[in-house]
This record gives sequence, C-alpha cells and structure tokens, in this order.
Amino acid sequence: MKLLEVFPLDIALVQLFYIIVLYRTILNGIKVMRLETKGGFYITQIKQLQDRIFEHYLLEHNIEISGGQGRILFILWKSDHLTISEISEKTSLAKNTVSVVINGMVKKGIVERNINPNNRRQVLVSLTGYAKSLQETYEKVSQQMNQLFYQGFSQEEQRQFERYLARILKTLIDTLHTNERGGKYQ
Repeated sequence: MKLLEVFPLDIALVQLFYIIVLYRTILNGIKVMRLETKGGFYITQIKQLQDRIFEHYLLEHNIEISGGQGRILFILWKSDHLTISEISEKTSLAKNTVSVVINGMVKKGIVERNINPNNRRQVLVSLTGYAKSLQETYEKVSQQMNQLFYQGFSQEEQRQFERYLARILKTLIDTLHTNERGGKYQ
C-alpha cells in the first residue's frame, strides 16, 4: 500500500516532520557518530512551500481551510463521527491542537459536535453537509498537488521515495509509542 493512499501528502509531510524532530531528540541522548544530513531541513521547507501552494489552489476553488482543518476533514471523510482522541491518533496532531482546530471548524460550520448516543460521556465530531460538499473538489486539488510534487520523478523513483518515507514514519511511530508507554513524550 502506498503511503499517499493512507495519508494525503500534507499529512505525510507533517507526520514525517514531527517524526524527524523526535528522531533528532532521541539521537541527542545517544552518543553516536553523526552524519551531517539535511533531510529534516528539506522536509520542513517542502512542507512550508507545499502548504502555501495547496492553500492557494484551494482558494482558487473558493475553499478556505487551513492545513490542520484539511487533515481533520480528510480523516472524517474516511470515517465520520469520531472522538477528539481518535482524530488525534489518526492525524498525529496533539489532542489540544485538534480541539482548537475543531473549535474553528465548528464556528465555520464545517463540523459539529454531538453527544455519542451510545456513550453520553463522549463527544463525536461529525461532518456537516457543507463539509461533505467540499470533498470532491478538495480531492481534485490534492491530486493536482501530488502531480506537482512528483513532477519529473519516474514511477520507480516515486515508489522508492514513498518506501523511504514509510520506513522513517514506521520507525519513529514505533519509537513514539514505545516511549509513550514509558512515560516519555507526554
């Protein structure tokens, strides 16, 4: 399965950025011979430029949503009616960040909060009709962004690049989960 089939490009880049930051933090605590690399710097630059271009493309289609809102919408389009914790886990955004972004989305009429009828202590975040109407255009813009991102790459280079990203992502997610159980990174 390709990484971009699981996560759209912007989610993959954000997660990779956070993972590289975590990786660097881990390496700082370990005495190892360091190889000077620029991967984290490039990923940060790519993410910043990609966000600006993607936002411009969305505005061309009269869609005004931030990167964080887009990540949450993507997850809700795949599986509507999720808790803040579930959204946090699927987007790799912190719960407090998800809450703040959701507040803005509620004010804009993109999502709504409802009490879970099966568990009254839980609040579910659900798409509004307006959010559902954005999906097709958003996906077209995402595809346009992916074409731009991979411009000049052969199919094999794309596959290889995604395999590298997936390996880094898996390693760092595993590390994060292991260390969360040990009380680190909370």
